[in-house]
Amino acid sequence: MMRRIAVLDAPTNLGLRPPTPSSVPGCAKAPGALRDQGLLARLRARDAGHLTPPRYDPGDWRPGDGVCHAREISAYSVALADRIGAIIDRSEFPLVLGGDCSVLLGSALAMHRLGEAVGGRIGLVFVDGHSDFRHPGNASYVGAAAGEDLALVTGRGQADLAAIEGRRPYFRDIDVVVLGIRAQDEYRLDLQAAGILTRPVPALRAEGAARTAQWAHEQLAECAGYWVHIDVDVLDPAVMPAVDAPDPGGIAFAELEILLAGLVDTPHCLGVELTVFDPDYDPDGAYAAEIVNTVVAGLTPVTSPGAVPPRLLPGPTDGPAPAPRRGNGRPAVDATRASAAQGTAPPAGRSPGPVSPGQVSADPVSGVPVPVVPGPPASTADSA
Repeated sequence: MMRRIAVLDAPTNLGLRPPTPSSVPGCAKAPGALRDQGLLARLRARDAGHLTPPRYDPGDWRPGDGVCHAREISAYSVALADRIGAIIDRSEFPLVLGGDCSVLLGSALAMHRLGEAVGGRIGLVFVDGHSDFRHPGNASYVGAAAGEDLALVTGRGQADLAAIEGRRPYFRDIDVVVLGIRAQDEYRLDLQAAGILTRPVPALRAEGAARTAQWAHEQLAECAGYWVHIDVDVLDPAVMPAVDAPDPGGIAFAELEILLAGLVDTPHCLGVELTVFDPDYDPDGAYAAEIVNTVVAGLTPVTSPGAVPPRLLPGPTDGPAPAPRRGNGRPAVDATRASAAQGTAPPAGRSPGPVSPGQVSADPVSGVPVPVVPGPPASTADSA
């Protein structure tokens, strides 16, 4: 049977700076523009509705005040996580139409809740033209959540966004794969230092989109499942200028289609979000039509008659930590750090003591406090 797609509109623009002092970002109009191109009918998708965001109003926010609209984004993220969770509970495949990249916080919160429920970890495939990894540790100030979403969902930044419901991080660094950033991304060295795997555009092109999708699968093999974030500014502005921050050196529509198809062609892909398309720069709807063509074709593995419903993989059972992955750009880690990062038993000779719900420990990769989720017994098959 086919996997049924449920399309949810998340038209928030709270994570972006205003284009001009007297205007608001147009990406809130993206879900409507994509629906106007027949997206739901072509996907034979269920309409999962529209989650109205709070009003966009920076007020008297100034640099140094933290993330603008933080309170509103936090509340919206909780509501969005509830809606995504309800879709997954119906064994459907969520397609979330943003809005700006701050929608990732709601998706991430939903994935962390899900991981806790199954006793495993959920991974993230982050397909974006920019790393969005600005945080207080590498920038003089923060402000626009859409430029900081990857940092926030990996536990970096102010707690009202990075630790909603006391969950921090939503995705661990070792469970994130970044695809499509530009070769000279501002924070590429920070990603490398954190151990977050990346495949910038030159490497993606050299390996090909299909092999890159397979590579992403392999890097997240220890996760129970994964979520896919797609910012359309991963596309080159020559073919997709209708974004808030076009940056030369991106991929083509055909490459995005192949990449998306490869990423969703597994029951362990739990859903996809699409962000940052701005219809204000697309007066005749031509770019919206191209996006819809690409998404419909890319989601063919989900809608085909032989598609398998979403299925969470069991997480790793208690036991020795697996050997560090090599040959993929990730720095080697010792057994103590690897076992802590993956929630498995520490090396022999060290006793972790009893684990109780709500216990908190320091994540060995990001250094931020994370809740320890007790796993099932070792005899049971067991993924920020």
